[in-house]
Amino acid sequence: MTANAWKKDNAEAEAKAAAAEAATVARSEALDQAKKEEPSKAAVSKLEKASKSATNDAKKSWHDFNVDVWLTPFNSIEFGPWKRERNRGKSRQFTTDMDIFAEITENGERTGVLGYRKELWKDATGMDKRLVLKLFSENLNWKASMDMMLGRSIQQTLAANGLPVTTYSINTSEDDYLVYLERSAHKWPLLPENFSFFLMHEGEPKFYRFRRDLINLGGDYTLIDQHDDHVGHIDGALLTIGGRWRCKVRGDHVEPRLLQVMKLFTGMISFNRQTRHHVKSIARDIHDGRLKPDIQRQEADLYMNPRRIR
Repeated sequence: MTANAWKKDNAEAEAKAAAAEAATVARSEALDQAKKEEPSKAAVSKLEKASKSATNDAKKSWHDFNVDVWLTPFNSIEFGPWKRERNRGKSRQFTTDMDIFAEITENGERTGVLGYRKELWKDATGMDKRLVLKLFSENLNWKASMDMMLGRSIQQTLAANGLPVTTYSINTSEDDYLVYLERSAHKWPLLPENFSFFLMHEGEPKFYRFRRDLINLGGDYTLIDQHDDHVGHIDGALLTIGGRWRCKVRGDHVEPRLLQVMKLFTGMISFNRQTRHHVKSIARDIHDGRLKPDIQRQEADLYMNPRRIR
């Protein structure tokens, strides 16, 4: 081997050794830095415990509100000179036939009222008769609406061999999605009824149902989530003239849309028996050929294809 060749091989060996040493040092430094940045097991455990503690605290806390039905229309919302005209000026949702029938109180203060379209329910007949409830704030700002979908209700009732399956469409001011609340056709005589619905949360549906309590004296329902956990309750009070319900929702499920659905559903309880009889009667008349089916324009709009050419 010549001297030049030997020098060349020696230089290459030294270069490889230096590169290896540099790589080792860099790797050691990177590991040290990662260890410094990586949280310790104790820190991770502490964070997990804090998260679980917050979740447990939320489960232990409850949000309460009351729904009180008024016996007469002589209330501070509607009674008085020009009160109805002023109310219609506050919200386009406050129609000429709107009748306020209940108030919602939280922490001892009125936070909202419930109304229904009286002409559509009390004065109409046949398929023109349907229940429309609306939720307003204390200042009569519109918050949510609940429309009986008579066409859908009759469809489901006919499929259930006459068992009334009432369906409602709920439109809330905080959501881009409609909420459909429906009485289950899976019901045995004398056993509790269920009303199911779901809410979209960050692209994921959350399923709920209101199940009527087996021992039920004042219109009591339990709110149950998709895991069969009891996350809310509607407790109807006895010995009241109009109707009074004490409601609560578990802290980790409290959000505006769920509360609005629950408030509207509680208001619907006062009409529940009547709506069932109405849907059952209409479905029977259509089945026997005594009534020609027809859907009111406002309800038909709710069935329109959102992708249609306008």
